Amino acid sequence: MSTLRPRADLRWWPAAALAGAALAVGVAAWLLNWHLGADSAVYRAGALTMLKGEPLYIREHLTTLPPWVRLPFTYPPAAALLFSPLVLVPPGLVWGVVGALSVLGLAAVVKVSWRSASWPAVAGLTVAAFALEPVWKTVFLGQINLILMALVMLDVLVISARGSRWGGVLVGVAAAVKLTPLIFIAHLLFTGRWKDALRALATFAVLQALMFAVMPVDAVRYWTEAASDPERIGATHWIFNQSLNGMLGRATEVAPWGMPVALAIGALLAVPAVFLVVRYHRRGQALAAVLVTAFTALLVSPVSWSHHWVWVVPLLVLLLSKRRYWLAAAVAAPLVGCLIMLVPNGGTTEFGWGPVETVLGNAYVLVTAVTLVVLAARELRRPRELE
Repeated sequence: MSTLRPRADLRWWPAAALAGAALAVGVAAWLLNWHLGADSAVYRAGALTMLKGEPLYIREHLTTLPPWVRLPFTYPPAAALLFSPLVLVPPGLVWGVVGALSVLGLAAVVKVSWRSASWPAVAGLTVAAFALEPVWKTVFLGQINLILMALVMLDVLVISARGSRWGGVLVGVAAAVKLTPLIFIAHLLFTGRWKDALRALATFAVLQALMFAVMPVDAVRYWTEAASDPERIGATHWIFNQSLNGMLGRATEVAPWGMPVALAIGALLAVPAVFLVVRYHRRGQALAAVLVTAFTALLVSPVSWSHHWVWVVPLLVLLLSKRRYWLAAAVAAPLVGCLIMLVPNGGTTEFGWGPVETVLGNAYVLVTAVTLVVLAARELRRPRELE
């Protein structure tokens, strides 16, 4: 009576249909010569620059970029290698390819966050997630935030959780593209998966070492200059940098002591964060533990653009799965309403903010920091017998 059950290979069709639709939009944008996906253009240009043997870490834009994009390559050297397949894609179609992969990644994140959800429900939540500012901005820019988030969640919550010998590898790959996922190596250590943490670190190290052999000058330049220069990717005091460093930059008018203070605050917040990760993991709340690590990373990173905050998607899915509808609505409302886009910003505008603008303009940072402290305090009061 197997005919009464849906075929296993058809369960994925809603996610595949969404990815196909995203790719179709990308093809249309290519044929109509729309200028979409500046960041995806940088990914392809970085790989092409590496293959041509040209300098990768220059102050100016790369010569391999299309004329409408003027951005530097800000990623680790191994990212250029991992972006190499994009060279095979026509420049105007790269946005569509990255967009389709992002939709698949988003669907995977929703499914991993709510295992019992049906695939049609996953597709519905995936579409609904596009109402959130971090999600639609990620796709519009051609960013890879959704793809990296999917790699980390699949690794930590599925592959590593099953005790696979491949646990940690995807975390290492994600960190080789953007350094922020390195924090999940610490997550693996604090949750007792030291072998997976070592594999993640080894994957990251091998990929970077390979680039020292392939492009030694650029590799040295990145690790001695570019990696420690956050201004390469824009004004760090801009409202859309929702990190502790961005908040301190706005408050101090980018005083040189702002970043050290931001790092000190981040170190203090790391204490309740580690406490929560360990407690949640021991209690079987693996997704909650991952979210604590992810949001801590967003706080302590020197630059966390608003589109990096795609981690709000698994948070909302978690709240919905627990039927915390009002809390989910409270979290989603400012993101759907693009709250920070409504606050005056740009140039030196942030330096003249009053109290209201300061609170609203740092909303992501303030809410996350306060929530970490409140949750840790609640855990301290939790009776041991309830664990």
